[in-house]
Amino acid sequence: MRIRDVWRASAGSSRARTGVATAVVAGLLVVSAPAQAAQASGGMPAGSHRVTSVRYDLGDRVFVPPPTEAGQYEGANELAGVVYYPTDLAHGRFPLVMIQHGLWDTCADRVASVDFAAASKARDAAEAAGDTAEAARQQELAEAAAGSLRGWPCAPGIEQISSKNGYEYLARQLAAQGFVVVSIGANGINATSSGQAPTVYRARAALLNRHLAMWQQLSATGGGELAHHFTDPRDGRPRRVDFRGRVDLTNVGTVGHSMGGGGVMQQAADMRRDEWPAGVTVKGVFTLAPTGTWDNEPVTQTPFAVMWGTCDAVNTGGYFEWNGGRNTVPIHKFTVRGANHTFFNTQWSPGSGQVGAQDDAVPGSKPGTCLSQDGRDVDQVPLTETAQRSLASAYASAFFRRYLRGESGFDPILAGTRRPPGVPADVVDARVRRPLTAG
Repeated sequence: MRIRDVWRASAGSSRARTGVATAVVAGLLVVSAPAQAAQASGGMPAGSHRVTSVRYDLGDRVFVPPPTEAGQYEGANELAGVVYYPTDLAHGRFPLVMIQHGLWDTCADRVASVDFAAASKARDAAEAAGDTAEAARQQELAEAAAGSLRGWPCAPGIEQISSKNGYEYLARQLAAQGFVVVSIGANGINATSSGQAPTVYRARAALLNRHLAMWQQLSATGGGELAHHFTDPRDGRPRRVDFRGRVDLTNVGTVGHSMGGGGVMQQAADMRRDEWPAGVTVKGVFTLAPTGTWDNEPVTQTPFAVMWGTCDAVNTGGYFEWNGGRNTVPIHKFTVRGANHTFFNTQWSPGSGQVGAQDDAVPGSKPGTCLSQDGRDVDQVPLTETAQRSLASAYASAFFRRYLRGESGFDPILAGTRRPPGVPADVVDARVRRPLTAG
């Protein structure tokens, strides 16, 4: 199988942006630092909570998903997460939002990244010239480099690509508005060679359930695997945080990006609800450019939202169509004009300087444009990294405030009859499908 995926199909430096792309989201504020955590983002009301962050890491290969009817998952995964929570934790009981990332690359090996790009370019040139022997040789070199980029754990001296850190902008905003947010690591799953196999998505769902079970025990008793394992993200020193009785596991939301989006949809599928840990209820699922085509496992009983960009070459947000008409609760779709696949994660975006980070949109016919993947194949003005993430924050916040906090005042935003302040009419197409029957 050729080691060439959509994240590298259009590799290159980020294209220059026009002023129009920035103006598209004029008025949107981006939460990017702790001091800004209580500011509004995407026109959403400012959060009233200060935000604190801790981490936990129980090991790189400590979780092996159980076998399923789809088969035995082939690898082992880390149990690690970064937590964002209201600093005034002792004064409330807060819903939990858990985030899962995707991506295949796991290790920030810069040498391997350069070698992969060079071999891939040479292979393509050999194929174009009809030199099959040279193409095969370069393919072997590309696969060897890819093995270094997609290993787990990473080789000594090579840092991991910490994709779980790429949603801090969203996590801080939600925490400021009264949620406990946990972004979990899934690099062990990313590193498997089976890619989009059903066993991988079942593994992603099982990983979510394992973390939720640990949080349920921690909140109920103050004990379990997470107790005494929190550290300061700045210096790694142990941190004591009393989450007992402060996290509402009957009121959980999930966020998944890319293959992580497929994972959260798998976990929320009707036929998988009995796999949720005791005491855990998922009440809302928000996906960012989700991959996976498990339309044979519908999600009809849990409200969900799909956000995808018209310049995303990976997918078209099909979960909304697959599950529509069978849903017993509202489901939502947000199509973002000019958004791509990678910018929802700061680690995957060029601004991070991370290995493999890129603007993965297909270039348009004119400089400074991207080619739409919505069936029209037209040039569009791409969104900037910050603009795309501001829109994601605005709509995800509205979604979770509606379905985890019961604030029905956000219904017009989710239905598309009203926009968050600063979002122009032609940027986000918001659609909702309400139940055909009562439920």
